[in-house]
Amino acid sequence: MDEGMVRVRGAAEHNLRDVDLEAPRDRLVAFTGVSGSGKSSLAFTTIYAEAQRRYLESVSPYARRLIEQVAAPKVTEITGLPPAVALRQTRGGGSSRSSVGTVTQLSDLLRMLFSRVGDQPEGTPFLDSDAFSPNTVAGACPECHGRGRVHEVDADLMVPDPGLSIRDGAIAAWPGAWQGKNYRDILAELGFDVDAPWRELPAEQREWILTTAEQPVVTVHPVRDADRITRDYQGTYSSARRYVLHTFATTRSDALRARAARFIVFHPCPACGGKRLRPEALAVKLAGRDIAEFTALPLTELAAALSTTGPRGGAAREAAELLVGGLADRIGTLVELGLGHLSIDRSTDTLSAGELQRLRLGAQLRSGLFGVLFVLDEPSAGLHPSDVSALLAALYRLRAAGNSVFLVEHDLDLVADCDWIVDVGPGAGAEGGRVLYSGALPGLKGVPESVTGRYLAGAVPDPVRRGRRPGPLLELRGVGRNNLRDVTASFPLGLLTVVTGVSGSGKTTLVGKVLAEAVTEHLDGGAPPNSPPGSASGLEAVDRLVVVDQKPIGRTPRSNIATYTGLFDLVRRAFATTPEARRLGYGAGRFSFNVQGGRCENCQGEGLVHIEMLFLPEATAVCPVCAGARYNDDTLRVRFRDHTIAGILDLTVGEAAVLLGDLPAAGRTLTTLDSVGLGYLRLGQPATTLSGGEAQRVKLAAELQRGRRGHTLYLLDEPTTGLHPADTDLLLSQLDRLVEEGGTVVMVEHDMRVAAAADWIIDLGPGGGEDGGRIVAAGTPADVARSPLSRTAPHLRARLPRNGHS
Repeated sequence: MDEGMVRVRGAAEHNLRDVDLEAPRDRLVAFTGVSGSGKSSLAFTTIYAEAQRRYLESVSPYARRLIEQVAAPKVTEITGLPPAVALRQTRGGGSSRSSVGTVTQLSDLLRMLFSRVGDQPEGTPFLDSDAFSPNTVAGACPECHGRGRVHEVDADLMVPDPGLSIRDGAIAAWPGAWQGKNYRDILAELGFDVDAPWRELPAEQREWILTTAEQPVVTVHPVRDADRITRDYQGTYSSARRYVLHTFATTRSDALRARAARFIVFHPCPACGGKRLRPEALAVKLAGRDIAEFTALPLTELAAALSTTGPRGGAAREAAELLVGGLADRIGTLVELGLGHLSIDRSTDTLSAGELQRLRLGAQLRSGLFGVLFVLDEPSAGLHPSDVSALLAALYRLRAAGNSVFLVEHDLDLVADCDWIVDVGPGAGAEGGRVLYSGALPGLKGVPESVTGRYLAGAVPDPVRRGRRPGPLLELRGVGRNNLRDVTASFPLGLLTVVTGVSGSGKTTLVGKVLAEAVTEHLDGGAPPNSPPGSASGLEAVDRLVVVDQKPIGRTPRSNIATYTGLFDLVRRAFATTPEARRLGYGAGRFSFNVQGGRCENCQGEGLVHIEMLFLPEATAVCPVCAGARYNDDTLRVRFRDHTIAGILDLTVGEAAVLLGDLPAAGRTLTTLDSVGLGYLRLGQPATTLSGGEAQRVKLAAELQRGRRGHTLYLLDEPTTGLHPADTDLLLSQLDRLVEEGGTVVMVEHDMRVAAAADWIIDLGPGGGEDGGRIVAAGTPADVARSPLSRTAPHLRARLPRNGHS
């Protein structure tokens, strides 16, 4: 008998070391531990992966091909395992056509409501629900294809300085290097004056050069170069407009797409006014509103608006009551999860990972599933402390419905309210991978090895404020974007400022968009400080802007922390200086796994080979030729300090710091990575396996190792997401170091331990969406803690000394 327990034997995924575990079903179980300890490997890569594998064994081979599958976990045995659903945080997911409404099915119900009981103009045919969707041919505006906006290339942006000639670079939209010269030479062959100032060219010539759809082919006679032979060639002309639009639509390079976007202006579609639908659908009204106006309302307002939409009698009234009731129930669940500030038409590619996960959780709360194991990835991510209690109530409802809930979590207040705690550690990487404790909360506090236990017992003091005084101000005035309404915000330079507020209050808009754009434009010599939508002052004190986010540091397994930080270049040069490498004539390029010569050609430097399985997920295996080393035998004969190049990549940051610490640049990089808590990562670990928090700390380390150049403004958006409190303390100490060295740090944050240690707080709210967008309090943590309007204040008071001073 399994006695209501999930039993794991011999789990060996990633850094797990033959782990055994017993955790109860039908309970709320928290998996804790420092970042990199192995808790996600146990909860997701082992327990959930095995549950999915068992389910897929019952599915036909044909159907399996249509389902995204994970590899079978490295585990001896798991018993007592029910069917499982995983709700993981996904970053950068979604698209502009995927929205809050499509994820939650609110869009389906609202479209049905308009189709069944909407007030249609007399004489118009009946419209079914598809006619109210911008994602269908029946509903999408034919002008913008359901996107709501159109874009066009702006001539003034393409030629920012009309005093320049074409030869001197007047057409900024053209590509650089050879291709830009090619277009210039073609124009010269066509008879255009490429040496005259742009403004002196005839208007019809300027128009043709920038916008023509023609692509004439001419013979180009390049200017002869004394150093090399140049030959005539056939060149095809492409207008600046054509080049920009083609690049924007087709390139896979983020940098090229961003560059093309600089010359494009976006504006609402003139046909639908940005509402994305055909006129026939927009003519249908409920309570005087069309469907686009309903989808634009925050969820907190939508339910009230829907309550006035029902007709007076008959079958239509019954349909309306049923549909409105279904909408109200779903909306209520989402509001409970702290998502009331979102609107149905909000695209999922603008949501945080935490918001998207909670949307999916809201759908599961209404699924009616029984006897299922839900595995959640830090569901509190992005939540203000005032919203965590509502999240906990939702998780209790899942448990009360007869389900098991396993969650990987760092919010210790939420962990303390769980039925059972599985603590993994004691450290990260090779120093973790063991279950230190599995049981109820009181027992964990007595486990000496557990870092989590010490924090839960209150044995670790909160970070202490430095007491720095405010300096000059960087001020934004009259800001009006999204829900920000005529906001004036002052950011003291030379301090650590934390921007707080409930979800949807406008924090990310203020810091990540308005402040970042104002500083960027100033540094690029762009729009003046008094340009709309507001004005700015104090920008002249900022010499440099650094945005440290949680986006991946690389998109392929070939990227790793060694390549990202530049450390690998130093290591390869060190190998090239060895006597053996010199004897064999090997340069630094020989020691790259990305190019032919030194790498193993069987796996092309990946160390793994991919095996196609017809009805199963693609399998990977260690390369049989190089045994995972990535390099060929000739390259591996060269050693530096008794290590091959593959051996160096297999070292942890901490081990490499000992071996390479006397190499000046390498030692500085490794010491900095270790100082932000990443000593457990291996140098060759693929970037795609790093968490968002790990990626952010790698970026921070890369910044910390650089020399200070002028006054730098650092902007961070919820940097403690995914971090254990111990890792948060490490991160905070490094951010404090940036301030001590003369920089300014502004960060959006929900962690009250971090907020209480800040020099300055700007609190937005009081609520989210339309109820937010205002600064309700600003000042020292003690000042904000005394604010009667702030929802942050009571949680901040709990973190400050009892006398209220800080």
